[in-house]
Amino acid sequence: MIGGAVSMEIQFLGTGAGVPAKQRNVTSIALKLFNKRGSIWLFDCGEATQHQILHTSIKPRRIEKIFITHLHGDHLYGLPGFLGSRSFQGGTEPLIVYGPKGTEEFVSAALSISATHLKYPLSVVEIEDGMVIDEDEYQIIIGQLDHGIPSFGYRVIEKDRPGELQVEKLRAIGVPPGPLYQQLKTKEKVLWQGEELSGEEFVGPDKKGLVVTILGDTRMCKSALSLANNADLLIHEATFDAASEVMASQYFHSTTAQAATVAKNANVGELWLTHISSRYTLEDAERLEREAQALFPNSHMAHDLLELSVHHKKIE
Repeated sequence: MIGGAVSMEIQFLGTGAGVPAKQRNVTSIALKLFNKRGSIWLFDCGEATQHQILHTSIKPRRIEKIFITHLHGDHLYGLPGFLGSRSFQGGTEPLIVYGPKGTEEFVSAALSISATHLKYPLSVVEIEDGMVIDEDEYQIIIGQLDHGIPSFGYRVIEKDRPGELQVEKLRAIGVPPGPLYQQLKTKEKVLWQGEELSGEEFVGPDKKGLVVTILGDTRMCKSALSLANNADLLIHEATFDAASEVMASQYFHSTTAQAATVAKNANVGELWLTHISSRYTLEDAERLEREAQALFPNSHMAHDLLELSVHHKKIE
């Protein structure tokens, strides 16, 4: 955890669209959560994702969930290989795969035909528009986008965390460290030398959780705006440059300018562009980034293996 303050990091394992290229592999994004387990979630698992992981510090057994946005091959073909390798490498921790209808059939067929036997419990959950996954620390909201086949976006909400216990205030009135501190931290009322103390008076304000939105392939649509609304960080596909709006629409994709428009209208903190067509080289990246920045200044171009910390958006 950097500086003790970061609770989420992103690492782009693949930032290309359609087919692998020399400079960009196909899509996969790792979301690193600095919770007690050090959980990692994958969003999409394109071909050779496990090869990309070899160039990182990511341990496959730490990956607890995989969220597939849609069933096009550049987002899916790496999944069977990863599932098998995770087992071969000694992973025994449970794994859940979320994806559109058809995900379970794909996974079952691939594992069955290849006679791959996993040493860990695997669950497949097929998603639908409006589905909400609610956990102790996080909530994931799922919305369907506008693509040639059902494609989904994920809004990951880190729930607010309790504020810090104000130890100096307790020491100032003579309360020593011990069980009372824990009770006060959970905002209970306790007795101290005949006086009732309320935890509410000794705990700082709750720490607001982060919001990250990761969208699958899509044209501009209301669902993208809703999922991205006020997010701290938005990851949006930008398959084509700003001048290729007609082509983007024909292929159910977005341009750099359209991604930036979503970011601007949704009032997000920062935008990261990914899913870049192989027609563009790394030398084009600066131009594509500038196209987005012209509409939304805090826009950035992702590249393979890039790591970044997620921060709260600035309140204006």
